[in-house]
Amino acid sequence: MVTEKENNQITKQANTNSTRRAFLKNSGLTVGGIAIGATFGGLLGNLRGGEVQTEQTPPPVAEVANPNVALMFFTPDEYQTTNAAVERIFPEGENGPGAMELNAAIYIDHQLASQWGVNAKDYRLGPFYKPEPTQGEQIKLLRQDLFRLGLKRLDNYSNENYERQFLDLEAGEQDDVLAAFEEGKAGSISGVSTTEFFKLLRQLTLEGVYADPMYGGNKEMLGWEMRKYPGTRMGYINEIQKKDFVELEPNSLQSHMGHS
Repeated sequence: MVTEKENNQITKQANTNSTRRAFLKNSGLTVGGIAIGATFGGLLGNLRGGEVQTEQTPPPVAEVANPNVALMFFTPDEYQTTNAAVERIFPEGENGPGAMELNAAIYIDHQLASQWGVNAKDYRLGPFYKPEPTQGEQIKLLRQDLFRLGLKRLDNYSNENYERQFLDLEAGEQDDVLAAFEEGKAGSISGVSTTEFFKLLRQLTLEGVYADPMYGGNKEMLGWEMRKYPGTRMGYINEIQKKDFVELEPNSLQSHMGHS
């Protein structure tokens, strides 16, 4: 037979269990996650024919990094020196950005890291003679070796004449150093004239400014914009019959993705 004291304990325990169940139920809708509560509330709203409005803060739009802008060959120091050199060959001006902003050094890095950088498709056996002006290069060094050694020679020549590395020189001093390289007056690079390094540097700089952005340079096609070049297009059927001159925004190879 249950005594009055035992009956009171059972009633108290039942009330406690009821309170715990209510707490767990409420926790599932609130503490358990806003997503669960919002979903449950939305379900009830739909069942009742009503609308449930929830305030959501849109996530900040993050700038999408260009995966092409990454070093594959240069060390960080070599990249900085190359950046300084290409900016003197193609400096920023009133017409637009310079080679540094256009990522010409990234283009050079990728080219030197490729098969082209190791002269994979060139005949590489001797003998090697000094070429005539009408002939191509006759150099033992691979392109990537010539460029890397050329960067070292830039710093050595700068230290010899200005007691500073090329990167630390004033713009006019950098121009003088590059002029000495162009004229072959800055010594040699493993038996190769510095003129050969300058020719390679200048060639790659201009390519990095004007090549399709897929190769790492010509950032946002700004190099093409300066030249009013329309880029790569499938055709001009919509423009060819127009009487007025048509200015076209540049297109890169990437713009053709998804087209048949």
